[in-house]
Amino acid sequence: MSKAPTDWRSNAMSRRLRSRYAREKRFKALGLAAIAVSIGFLAFLLWTMASNGLSGFMETQLKLAIDFPRSSLMIDPAVLRGGNAEQALAGAEIEGAVASAAEAEFGPGGARLISDAGWLRVREGILKNPDIVSGRAEFWIPASGAFDIAAKGEGDPATGALYRRLDQSGQVRHGFNWSFLSGSDATDATAVGIWGAFKGSLLTMLVTIALAFPVGVLSAVYLEEFAPRNRWTEIIEVSINNLAAVPSIIFGLLGLAVFLNFMHLPRSAPLVGGLTLALMTMPVIVIAGRNAIKAVPPSIRDAALGVGASRVQTVFHHVLPLALPGILTGTIIGMARALGETAPLLMIGMRAFIATPPGGITDPATVLPVQVFLWSDEVSRGFVEKTSAAIIVLLAFLMAMNALAIYLRNKFERRW
Repeated sequence: MSKAPTDWRSNAMSRRLRSRYAREKRFKALGLAAIAVSIGFLAFLLWTMASNGLSGFMETQLKLAIDFPRSSLMIDPAVLRGGNAEQALAGAEIEGAVASAAEAEFGPGGARLISDAGWLRVREGILKNPDIVSGRAEFWIPASGAFDIAAKGEGDPATGALYRRLDQSGQVRHGFNWSFLSGSDATDATAVGIWGAFKGSLLTMLVTIALAFPVGVLSAVYLEEFAPRNRWTEIIEVSINNLAAVPSIIFGLLGLAVFLNFMHLPRSAPLVGGLTLALMTMPVIVIAGRNAIKAVPPSIRDAALGVGASRVQTVFHHVLPLALPGILTGTIIGMARALGETAPLLMIGMRAFIATPPGGITDPATVLPVQVFLWSDEVSRGFVEKTSAAIIVLLAFLMAMNALAIYLRNKFERRW
């Protein structure tokens, strides 16, 4: 029995087509709306970070004149030029001389306008030119946190009026805060820097990638190409998939129990942080590596075996190079997750106050996410912009790392 032909011109079919096209338009509109909302949230995040954080890269400076012969700082320039400048200044009351000069320059309470670390600029100036201690010299000293906030349009109105008066007299200037990029953590918001945390993140990421990448790739190669298909292999595969979904703080507890309490490795060191993050990153690399190896066409393997290559030669000379772009994609995801992790590093003690950058992977250190967490918990208003500025540095570090990985992925990518 033959089926009756469809009447495409009937009213019922026209209604179906209109309904179908309407659903398609609604689906496209919902997709565009979802993209617009995502872009809106991203733009809001970037605008918030930029508006709050860009001022953290700037500092307010006050011009301070110090008459060294009349100050309490009595140092012979000849001693400074004799090669013992560091030792001669070790016991000098530079901080007191700066405070007295500020009181004389700005009136009673003038010392509160100067940053607690402002005397270090005077010390640096003396080391560069010891002859200035024999006369009167002018320095640009970082302002205190309250004065810096007032200079940026917030804070106490009285301090803001004082800022406008000093600005009109030419005693105030604004400049790029280079010490924020070259310093470490401090108790004063005007003296903090991110170099110590940045170096700690860099050393931690180097340890993580040095361990997670080769072990993860070799594990993926073995499981996909050489491992026998039995119950034990299935258990291992299920375990790896489960480890990729385990909360990161569990890896922190594992690092605390194994690397600190059992192996007695140094606490708050990039070595321990890298080992902990490597355990967390490795399952992601293994899963991505297996999928990339599985995506290589079987004809590549058959052709290599057909011309006499062994299984090992086939894998490492043909399959692995073709799977490398996909493996690098999984590595990017894993390293990006590791770079932004805070919970596992807090468990192994990387939340200590680190005033000097680490010299190696065994020295005490902190990382950028933990530094952001610590600064966000500070009461001082000056740490708010420093927190946003540190987030900007963290995002720039993440984008630079991803850009390098994407470049390597595109370089090794091959098409067939």
